[in-house]
Amino acid sequence: MRNDARIRAFRLPSPLIVVVAVAVLPAAAEGAPSPSDVQRGLASLVASKGGPPGAIATLRRGGRTIVLSAGRADIKRRGAPRSSDHMRIASVAKAFNGAVALHLYRRGRFGLDDSIGQHLAGMPPAWGAVTVRQMLNHTSGLPDYTKSDGFAEQVKANPRGYVPPAQVIDWVRSEPLVFAPGSRYEYSNTDNIVVALIAEAVTGKSYRQLLDEIVFGPAKLGKTSFPSRAALPRPFIHGYLVAPGQRPEDVSTFLSPSGAWASGAIVSTPADLNAFIRSYLGLRFFGRNEQRAQMRFVAGGKSSPPGPGRNSAGLALFRYETRCGTVFGHTGNFPGYVQFAAATANGRRAVTTSLNIPTPTGRLLAKLRRVQAAAVCALLK
Repeated sequence: MRNDARIRAFRLPSPLIVVVAVAVLPAAAEGAPSPSDVQRGLASLVASKGGPPGAIATLRRGGRTIVLSAGRADIKRRGAPRSSDHMRIASVAKAFNGAVALHLYRRGRFGLDDSIGQHLAGMPPAWGAVTVRQMLNHTSGLPDYTKSDGFAEQVKANPRGYVPPAQVIDWVRSEPLVFAPGSRYEYSNTDNIVVALIAEAVTGKSYRQLLDEIVFGPAKLGKTSFPSRAALPRPFIHGYLVAPGQRPEDVSTFLSPSGAWASGAIVSTPADLNAFIRSYLGLRFFGRNEQRAQMRFVAGGKSSPPGPGRNSAGLALFRYETRCGTVFGHTGNFPGYVQFAAATANGRRAVTTSLNIPTPTGRLLAKLRRVQAAAVCALLK
């Protein structure tokens, strides 16, 4: 989801004062980045102008999880973010949608080249020939509903109000396709809404049921949920809007996740998110043939926000090529949270990073990507 700029235009909860406590580990040896380098990177992000109040990374390798964190999960209390704290995972939820879609594809419930028109009645006629494959790799041309006037009005008038998927579609129903389907790449949050509606149509089950049966249960994600209300389970990492010279504003529950739905509503923890991305690459939800189809990448397809290294887009999956090696995963952006989760091709090693601000820009975004790249290097070392 990329909606923090719209939210900043409206009045938010009263300002709060941030006190940052940073733990810095001893200097690392020369060579490839180590976990201590990642720790220092997290601390540097927290200490940066406009940086997050808190940051956390998890590295899973050799059957062991390393947890690194800095700053505060809640600026009113002492304590850095923990791997068991809940948080909004933002657009990493699109990978969960990919798990559902590729599972149903494996079972023959639909084909990747099936069209919207084959499975969903009542959609805009111009969308009829758009395929599941094109939506999963963001080459569909569907207009992004988070850029619509309807979405902006919802955020302004009733940010915590429930938004059904049909309303999301209505916000962009009258808009033309942005480009001819399949002709180029452009990230659109609408893509995953429609894929989930197709999944519901071919199974007769709610998307929530499909997540429970296909993803949450098999991967044993006991602290992961798909809420429609703004409340977060406790304990949780508080999300903030932070601007240089301004006090952080808590937006943890400012916006109902219902409008994000299959595009970004899931709540998880750093530990569960790491377990999910390992399961996703480790073929717990679908098989090798489906993964081969998934890993046909579109060059220049950057995740939103861009992840470390060179990005390219597959089916509900991005490839991140760094100087230390390649990992596969997804990033995410939601008011108060910016996420990154990735794993090796076999799912045996995985990394996550979470900050409690939305995606930064400029130098701070560049610094975040360097920290993520260092985390990938430490993972692969």
